[in-house]
Amino acid sequence: MKGFITIVAAMIALILPVACFAADGAKLGYVDIQKILNQSSAGKEAKEQLTAKVKKYQDEINRKQEELKKLKDSLEKQGQLLSESARSAKEKDYQQLLKDLQRLQKDAQDDLQSEDEKLTRRILGNLEKIVQDYGRKNGYTLILIRNDSMIYADEKADLTDQVLAMVNAGKK
Repeated sequence: MKGFITIVAAMIALILPVACFAADGAKLGYVDIQKILNQSSAGKEAKEQLTAKVKKYQDEINRKQEELKKLKDSLEKQGQLLSESARSAKEKDYQQLLKDLQRLQKDAQDDLQSEDEKLTRRILGNLEKIVQDYGRKNGYTLILIRNDSMIYADEKADLTDQVLAMVNAGKK
């Protein structure tokens, strides 16, 4: 029960300043950043770049997996016929190829995550400047980011489409 009271108190503390802004006739708005990332030309271009990189990595991973499968099949078929040293050498090759594949998968995942973060940061940096400029020019007191913690927001306060148009215009 104490936790619930704390949460309610925190919500009131967060809502009160916004309510005071609204009471003074201040202009409030919000933007849906996820929508802008998904629908802007810059976001679509970033997604295409990532998709191309994913395909490149996936092709390389598939090639290594095929090599690994062939070596494993060869080991299973010829395992009994090979000398101890030859079988040991093939097993060592298999283990090395498996390690290489695992390293490639981890490196690919790290690289893709890093690239995604870099592209997203670039778009968000540009978006922040556009929203600040839009807010100043149009007399907004506060522009928020649309998220799950917003219990209610009137659609009239949604500035996403206007900001999206500005992001796309700036990209051209």
